[in-house]
Amino acid sequence: MAYKFPDGASFQYSTTFAAAKTIASFTNANPGVATSVSHGYVDDDELLLLSDGWEDATSSVFRADQLTADTLSLKGLDTASTTFFPIGGGANSTLQKISAWKVIPQVLTIGTSGGDARRATVSPLSRRTPFNVPLGLNPIDINLTIGHDASNSTYQEMLAISRALTKCAFKLVLADGSATYGYGNMVVGTFPSLQSGRENQATVAINLLGRDVAY
Repeated sequence: MAYKFPDGASFQYSTTFAAAKTIASFTNANPGVATSVSHGYVDDDELLLLSDGWEDATSSVFRADQLTADTLSLKGLDTASTTFFPIGGGANSTLQKISAWKVIPQVLTIGTSGGDARRATVSPLSRRTPFNVPLGLNPIDINLTIGHDASNSTYQEMLAISRALTKCAFKLVLADGSATYGYGNMVVGTFPSLQSGRENQATVAINLLGRDVAY
């Protein structure tokens, strides 16, 4: 464990995805091994995984660990549980390499909501004290405030992406190179908030559709 600080961090997005490569088979292991003939990926390529059969991992961004010309694993993806990763369910999933990342300009703050435990409260008639049963995690939203500059070309591109509801890959990169990835939609505020003595600000709300994956 080590303490890390936000100074020097950047928040980036991309809508540039290479042609999809189909996974012929995906093993249940830690990490799972995917077979995709002549996939062409190398170590640490950033890949979007889309999977109808393995919904616990779909719509998430992982780094590649090339094993052979036809096989690879996705760093941090443990598929050993057949409860969440049914045998054979990873077949016909797809991988797409992400490129052309763009830095969101003038980020002032980054915050999150959600990601906390989701529970059901059970109240048996014979008990005076209810108890909670864990069900998983709530979805994660990421909230950015940025310095508002309507003339900025990247801001204008973000507005177009927001209006078209285009899905994006995201990554938060710290000064030491560590990164956290996600995939989803962003909604960009158009009307700035103003306060005397402060920079004009706009909001960027990001809704993740899959996991957040940190390296």
